[in-house]
Amino acid sequence: MGSVELLRVLGNKYNAEILSATNEPKSAQELSDELDIPIATSYRRIEELTEADLLELSGREFSDEGRRTKVYRRDIDSLQVTFETDDIDVTIEDRPEAENSLVDVWRDLKNE
Repeated sequence: MGSVELLRVLGNKYNAEILSATNEPKSAQELSDELDIPIATSYRRIEELTEADLLELSGREFSDEGRRTKVYRRDIDSLQVTFETDDIDVTIEDRPEAENSLVDVWRDLKNE
């Protein structure tokens, strides 16, 4: 995805807030409740961020009602936008795999 398209995704209402809130895995319902976003919008924004490779499906966890729900976590650590005279450059720093694996192990231990 090009730099301009990434900026468009980030500019959509709620997307930056969702990325900020998903340092830890969260479901669409948790994001809806925490950020006061309509649930349908939460699902649309999650899909948009996932397609842009900014958010990833982290796994499935049991909800308070006992249903398995998908949980999502941001797939980036940082994003930098640079405006040049004739160009826009977006640099993304992905989350290290070791950190992702450690978070997965910790979450699995916590849920046992």
